[in-house]
Amino acid sequence: MTQSAMSKTLNQIRLAFHDQIVIREGKQFVLTERGEQLKRELPALILQLDNLYLPNSMEASRCQRKFTFASSDYVAQAILPSITRNLELEAPNASIEYLLWQKEQLTELADHPLDLVSTMSKLIPENLHGKMMAEDQLVAVFRSAHSQSGCDISVSSYCNARHILISGGGDKDSSVDTALSSIGKQRNIFATVPFFQSAIELLLQTDTILTIPLHIAADFAQRYDLQIRELPIAIKPQHYYLLWHAKHHHNPEHKWFRELCYPLLKEHLEVTIKQGMKLLHANK
Repeated sequence: MTQSAMSKTLNQIRLAFHDQIVIREGKQFVLTERGEQLKRELPALILQLDNLYLPNSMEASRCQRKFTFASSDYVAQAILPSITRNLELEAPNASIEYLLWQKEQLTELADHPLDLVSTMSKLIPENLHGKMMAEDQLVAVFRSAHSQSGCDISVSSYCNARHILISGGGDKDSSVDTALSSIGKQRNIFATVPFFQSAIELLLQTDTILTIPLHIAADFAQRYDLQIRELPIAIKPQHYYLLWHAKHHHNPEHKWFRELCYPLLKEHLEVTIKQGMKLLHANK
């Protein structure tokens, strides 16, 4: 819009609401209290108006939408194939784009072109909808040839061990460092890598420890010669959610896609957590 058109529009808004709405302050503008109220309430009202134009039903066979899904590289490896298989069978004209997720994006979900996010979260932020899939715990994982194999891990041996840290795809183990810091301890980080698979490959070749969720540890332990141990410090369980922004909630295509993904994600979590608990008890 040109400056004159914007000025005309602003004057119309001021007359309609009997308020200045925005006030110049130096080189910038600030919202009045009425302006702040409109900023809070209008997005939901506009969304309701947009929803009036949505179709009442969704025919999967005719859907041509590209769905966007974000999570860790582990989910891409372990669960995405099942999602894409079902997507191809039910909606052959649809497509999917998978993105690596970072925890900092959770409060900015409205600004990202994402349909669904599978992530750990302590609570569901405002303007997001979500369904909890499972509760899991963090565990220590190392190769069977590790010096800690066959014995429990103490706080001292855990801190003195060489650790592999996974940097990509969310907040996996920062709670460990927070808990250790509260007792004046810290881990010895030997290597930092962005992906789960690369971390496992390093773990198999070195005398190191990896701290990851139990369900992921159990999945890898089915394929590799790994040991799983409980952590020597108390860490609160982690909650896994499937989340989406409120702007998508009533969209029939989106509803269909999240109902396709949710049971696949939930089932994988439940099965691997059950496997992990058996492995933990077997090592006691």
